[in-house]
Formats: sequence, C-alpha cells, structure tokens
Amino acid sequence: MRNKIYILTILFIACIGQVKAQSPVVAPAQKKPVMLTGGTIHTGTGAVIENGTIIFSDGKITAVGKSSDINQNKEGYEVIDVAGKQVYPGLIFPNTSLGLIEIGSGVEVATDNREIGDLNPNVRAIVAYNTDSHVIPVLRSNGILLAQIVPTGTLLPGTSSVVQLDAWTWEDAAYKIDNGIQLGWPRKSAAIGRRGMEFFMMGGAAINTYDKNVEALEKIFTDAVAYAAVAQPHDVNLRLEAMKGLFDGSKTMFIITTEPKCIIEAISFGKRYGVKKMVLAGADESAWDVKDFLKENNIPVLLADPLSLPKYDYSDTKLTFKLAAMFKKAGILVGLTYTNQAYANLPFAAGQTAAYGLTKEEALQTVTLNSAKILGIDDKTGSLEVGKDANIVVSTGDILDMATNNIEYAFIMGRNISLDNKHKQLSRRFKSKYDTLNKK
Repeated sequence: MRNKIYILTILFIACIGQVKAQSPVVAPAQKKPVMLTGGTIHTGTGAVIENGTIIFSDGKITAVGKSSDINQNKEGYEVIDVAGKQVYPGLIFPNTSLGLIEIGSGVEVATDNREIGDLNPNVRAIVAYNTDSHVIPVLRSNGILLAQIVPTGTLLPGTSSVVQLDAWTWEDAAYKIDNGIQLGWPRKSAAIGRRGMEFFMMGGAAINTYDKNVEALEKIFTDAVAYAAVAQPHDVNLRLEAMKGLFDGSKTMFIITTEPKCIIEAISFGKRYGVKKMVLAGADESAWDVKDFLKENNIPVLLADPLSLPKYDYSDTKLTFKLAAMFKKAGILVGLTYTNQAYANLPFAAGQTAAYGLTKEEALQTVTLNSAKILGIDDKTGSLEVGKDANIVVSTGDILDMATNNIEYAFIMGRNISLDNKHKQLSRRFKSKYDTLNKK
C-alpha cells in the first residue's frame, strides 16, 4: 500500500511539474534600448504614423515618429524591423475577474472573486490574483496587456486594482494598486428583459430589501466621511480606511447597476457624500436612457458585452454594436469591457463598434486610451507617447479584426514577453501527433 502511495505521489509531482513547464516564463527586465522600425504606428490618440519608428529604453518610450524624422544612431540598440506590420498600444481590459476565476460555472476551488457579506470595501482583489492562470497568456496573445481585476458581490464587494499580465507574483503584477471601490447599487424593480436574472450577477439586491440596503450604504458612507475627516484615528477601521480615497480623489467609485432610475440614484448618492470620481461600469442600453444626466455629471461609462444580444425584445437588434458611437457622439467618455468569460474577444468587440459608427482609431481608443483615463492610468499608458511605459503590441494584421489579428511581438514596460499559451501548446502537440501518423 505504501509503495502505491509513493508511486502515486511521484506521478502527481511529475504532472504538476509538467503543468508548470507549460506556463510561459516571465520576461526579464529590458536590458538594452529597442527600436521598432518601418511599421504603421497607431498611437492610441487618433493619429496614425506610416513608416514609423518607436524607441524605448528602461521600459519607457523615448521617441515616436516617422522613420525619416528620427535620426538615431542604431549602435547599441536592438533593432526590430516591423515593416508592413501594425504597432499598437497594449490593450486594456477593465472590470474583469481575470486571475480570480479560472473555471466558472460553480467550480468553487477555481473561484476567488468574492467574500461573504455585503459591505466589504476593504477586501482587495489584488491579493487573490493568480499570476499563473492559464487564461492570462491567451489574452496576451490577442494584444491585451493590462487588466483591472475586480471583486464581485452586493453593495460594496471590495477594492479593484490594475495589473500587468506578465508577472511571477501579485506584487510584481501590480500596476496601480487599489484604484477603485465597487458599488453594487440595489434594484428598485424586478429585473426584466433578456437578462432577467442579471441583478443577482451584477451586484443588485433583492427588490424587497431595497430600502434596507440603501440605509446600510448611507450609514457606512456617513461613517466613512467622518472617519476621513480625522487625520490620525485612534482606532483604525479597515472598512472605513479603504473608503478614504473616494473623498480625496485617489480612488474611483465604479457603480454597477443597469436600471435607469438606479443609475441616477447611485450617482446622486455619490455626489451627496462627496465622492470625487465615479464611473458607470458594466453599462448597457439602460444607460443610454439617462445619457443627459451622465453627460451633465461627467460620468464615463464602461460598456459591457458589446457582442451580446440587446437587452429587450423590442430593442434595435444591432444596438449593442452602436452604443459606443452613440455615447461618444453624446460627449461621454466610453470604454469597453467584456463580462462574458471569453475574455480574449475584447479587441474584436472593439472592432465591431468600428462597423457601427466609430472610426477604427476611435474603436481602438475604447480599449486603450479611453480605458486608461477611466482607470486613472493614462499618465503611464494607453497611448504610444514619449515618457509613457512601453506597453506595445505588434500585429501582422488589424488587431481589432478576428480574421487578421496576429500578435507577433508584445512588450510590457519594455520587456519582450512570451506569446505562447495553452491553446498554442495543444495545437503543436496534436499537430505533431497527426503529422507523425500521416508519415506512417
């Protein structure tokens, strides 16, 4: 019996070692300046530079422009010819459970995205982030290099952070720690439409407890305002400590609600308590009903599932494709997210908006610079500009087009990261198998 246990243990360790070996190795720090020459550079600001050159050193962009205008001695540089290829800012994925959920559909050991209780602003998603997730390399292969990881739940489920997607530990991954507090505003009426159960998934409370939940939010926000006014509290309250950033502008309140009346109430609630920055996250066509209120209060929106069906049976069948252009035309800053677990489709969702009102460069901004502004990281990333982090992807085709997206290089803060992933590994494995069989 002992021998059997010993053998099984050895086999288990061997299997674990094989699984680890399949994970791409984290890239080392940039060692020498890199020059990408000859490509078409999409800066993320709306500008496109044909036959351009981009130079970065120590993880920062030092030059961007037409190759003919950059007279740089190439000695000492790693020069990469990207002629005929497209160069983009690394894509940004807001409002996601990436790294918190490995396998959905109720597999408990593979989920770590929520805690028990309704009022947990001190719960930090960053410490649960799994850098070894097999999902992460798949996203990198489609050009997604940064993500905002968020906890889920009801009322105040916790604090989100922004991570870069090539790291050994969550400390290494941290790009902007604790950038926002999630607020799941309770519903007033029964959920209707195609997503009739959405309020259970999106942080909404049971209808008959609306008043009770609003009262609970009012109490904790009243306490938080008073706590924030004390320079050095005698007794540290972790919940209230986590909320202090809402009142000095260092944290953003990400509001999750899909009912027009509740959108207005949640934003009005935040204003009443002096919240400096607010974003409507996971927005759908209901947000369009209160567009004037959003514009008046300068509230950006993160549109959810642009590739999904419309919310109501009577809606325009292509409305989800059109919403990004509609919000932009209304003067509202709009970014895209993707709450379906097919995370890697984010760039293609942006590409769909380009077919329904946005230009290609405007569509690119919904997953680069616009999202960077919404997440408060536009001083470091989101566009290819001198002084910003060298978060760059090079594709042989259009990054927003499923048919031609083919990422050849990806750099995170100047580090040339691996683009291998489990899908590619399985493809090579079975291709080798059938190639061998065909030779017999």
